[in-house]
Amino acid sequence: MSKTKSMWMVRAGEGAFLFDKFKKENIAAIGWNEVGDLAGINKSEEIKQIMKEKYPEYKFAQLNISAGQVSRFRFNFKKEDGVITYNPEKRIYLVGEIIGDYEYNTELADYFHIRKVKWLGEVPRDKLSTSTKNTLGAISTVFELSEDAEEEIFKLLKDKKGDYTEDTASKAVELDTIKEDMIAKAIEFIKDKILELNWEEMQELTAGILRGMGYKTTISLKGADRGRDIQASPDGLGLEEPRIIVEVKHKSGQIGATEIRSFIAGLRQSNKGLYVSTGGFTKEAKYEADRSSIPITLINLDLLVSLITQHYDNFDNETKTLVPLIKIYWPS
Repeated sequence: MSKTKSMWMVRAGEGAFLFDKFKKENIAAIGWNEVGDLAGINKSEEIKQIMKEKYPEYKFAQLNISAGQVSRFRFNFKKEDGVITYNPEKRIYLVGEIIGDYEYNTELADYFHIRKVKWLGEVPRDKLSTSTKNTLGAISTVFELSEDAEEEIFKLLKDKKGDYTEDTASKAVELDTIKEDMIAKAIEFIKDKILELNWEEMQELTAGILRGMGYKTTISLKGADRGRDIQASPDGLGLEEPRIIVEVKHKSGQIGATEIRSFIAGLRQSNKGLYVSTGGFTKEAKYEADRSSIPITLINLDLLVSLITQHYDNFDNETKTLVPLIKIYWPS
């Protein structure tokens, strides 16, 4: 087969229950049957509007994602494009070439949006490189593969006896790179969740982090707090050391030296100061905290995320509700 224009993953339903049907009927298909025949539709916006009417329960993001996948299947798939689908039970990718235009067919499979395909063969997942496995790991029903992944798949398809040779060290490096990329993305998503909180929720989150670290907290009532949003100590009364005084600022702008000096001025020598700012701190503010005779710790958004992930298992339910997270396991 010659170099294709594009190569598309089309998942064969939940658990790949349509994998054998795809292979037998020489098709690739997607669901969202309720939108009906799209042969007469010429614009993606029309598909989005139809899906909005047919799936009123979809939230904004879900609607956009789903409409985007249907639109790609309807408009972006071309004859001679490559197509691939996966059987997770057998760990096999079925590889083919699109040979038909879009059609709406209720007879061939449970999914009615159809593309006729010439299936060319199968590629075991275990023969693929780590980077290509990662590319194929996206959960979307429909997505386009990278050129490198496409090239590797067709090379393996052509050379049945060959496989990608990847030494243990290279594989480990690649896995670490993918892991670091996933961690970086996760951190940014956690930041997004934090920034969606209002000020009172941000104050509750900060207090919850301190409780997760073993302290007991008192949150100031609404109104003038003289720079004291939270007090934390081992006993919760401030009678045992350390007695931590916390100021929380939840805004986009950086905190400057003036705010830090004002905060320090309200502390006693026996206090420990904690200043939380989701907008970060200026260089001058950091200098003021460093030269203070009273210990001051500045917590920006990055450090806040680090504290959350480090102590999350010890959070109470109220705190976890503010930033709900799930644990993901990664091969050692």
